[in-house]
Amino acid sequence: MEAILDMVFSVQGILLVLVVVALKSSVKFVEQNQAWLIERFGKYQGTKEAGLNFIIPFVDRVAAVRSLKEQAIDVPSQSAITKDNITLSVDGVLYFRVLDPYKATYGVDDHVFAVTQLAQTTMRSELGQMELDRTFEERNLLNTNIVCAINEAAEPWGLQVLRYEIKDIVPPKSVMEAMEAQMKAERVKRAQILESEGDRQAAINVAEGRKQAQVLAAEAEKEEQILKAQGEAQAIVAVAEAQADALRKVGEAANTESGQKAIQLDLATKAIEAKEAIARESSIILLPDNGTDASALVASSMSIINRLNSQQKG
Repeated sequence: MEAILDMVFSVQGILLVLVVVALKSSVKFVEQNQAWLIERFGKYQGTKEAGLNFIIPFVDRVAAVRSLKEQAIDVPSQSAITKDNITLSVDGVLYFRVLDPYKATYGVDDHVFAVTQLAQTTMRSELGQMELDRTFEERNLLNTNIVCAINEAAEPWGLQVLRYEIKDIVPPKSVMEAMEAQMKAERVKRAQILESEGDRQAAINVAEGRKQAQVLAAEAEKEEQILKAQGEAQAIVAVAEAQADALRKVGEAANTESGQKAIQLDLATKAIEAKEAIARESSIILLPDNGTDASALVASSMSIINRLNSQQKG
């Protein structure tokens, strides 16, 4: 009896262990941004997404685990020949993600290796269509063309290439030396152009300065002449006004009796001075009209005697 009980308990224990193992095998927890591909008897059964999932123990199995995150892989350095027959050494970084886990698993053996090789061949093809100078100037365009070409070829694999970045483009040493010489010549040329532009601008500034100085000097001279003319005009006006004022005062004084006497005296004095001047220059003696005037006769006689005496001495 005890042997039978022991056998029953042992069978129950084995069944319990089998049930626990079966439950553990059937429950699968898929992490976020992952996809598990399930096969049943070697045939694709379905894709389990993130969360709690169940499979049939000993029948279903996890064939592949695919990450749905964006992945970055390094594209090894390789040689490429440009359109102008220059050999370059180029490497880059490829960013992609899995869109269809089924195609990435059953459409290609190793999707990472496949997309890496595709990136290398596409990069060589794109570089062969460009000249050396354009590879440096249009790197963004080159990256865009590579991404478009890879996406077109990788679509059957369920992959999407997000971007491709070229890290280094290394030309041969001889080309590097020629490029450095060209860059040096360009820098020297730009320096000479800048220097000549500076000299030209300096000459223009000097000429403009001289021109401005001459203009300012002419304007100053003009202002000086205007001020001088205005001063002379003001002086003439002042003299005329003074003479007019003097004549006006003389006229006012002449209206008086004493003024008339003063005028007569002044006229007599001037007549005598005129006659003296004539006597010095000529032997002709002018007698006054009023010869009966004693004072006038005496004065005339004295002038004649003086004139004769001076001529005899001479």
